[in-house]
Amino acid sequence: MLEVIQIPVMEDNYLYLIHDKHSLQTAIVDPAVKDPVLEECEKQGWTLTHILNTHHHWDHTGANKALKAETGCEIIGFEGDAERIPGIDRTVKEGDKISLGSHHAQIFEVPGHTSGHIAFYFENSKALFIGDTLFAMGCGRLFEGTPQQMWSSFAKFINLPDETVIYCAHEYTQSNGRFALTVEPENTDLINRMVDVDRLRTENKPTVPFLLGLDKATNPFLRPNSAAIREKLDMKYASDAEVFGMLRSMKDNF
Repeated sequence: MLEVIQIPVMEDNYLYLIHDKHSLQTAIVDPAVKDPVLEECEKQGWTLTHILNTHHHWDHTGANKALKAETGCEIIGFEGDAERIPGIDRTVKEGDKISLGSHHAQIFEVPGHTSGHIAFYFENSKALFIGDTLFAMGCGRLFEGTPQQMWSSFAKFINLPDETVIYCAHEYTQSNGRFALTVEPENTDLINRMVDVDRLRTENKPTVPFLLGLDKATNPFLRPNSAAIREKLDMKYASDAEVFGMLRSMKDNF
């Protein structure tokens, strides 16, 4: 199994340091800032060898060049966004695989939040590094994509095993859950999850990573086929993408 260490930075960002104990290769996912990454590497006795970027936004790539200058690590990102990812060395696309020692990650192209967003899926570790595409009980804003694009992106991972651990990049869970309750107020799984979320946040503990199966039961953006949600939105005969788009528009103004 991959070793994964979550590093909270700035207001609500999460970075993920991932390590293969056999090869000693170590990657950081979406490094917003440099010092916490290097400090954690020093604490663990690890040497940074890779940066994995899910998309180009500054709070995911801000430390790329500084970490590369310090460690000589290789920066990996989407080929279609090479001009927007600082210091990129290796480009990848849908269906490609990368290796971190004996661990292999499949690349999913998941546009919507940005036009060039990707995700890294380590099947053997049941770990999906999803950036800003999916959040606990929420999803990323559609800055460069359409509802149809984002819903099509979800189709690439929604049928992964329920035990898949989702590593998203922000602590937005409490707000997302409050919105979810407005569109599916009688969902008992959602109600129970929010009790846990509120407790964790009161204790200043993270609510992510989380299990895909739990999110499928409680995240309205993964549930546009829900009869309760469709009735609430008066969209009984709409497509899933249309329901998703309405939910995203409502959340934008929540």
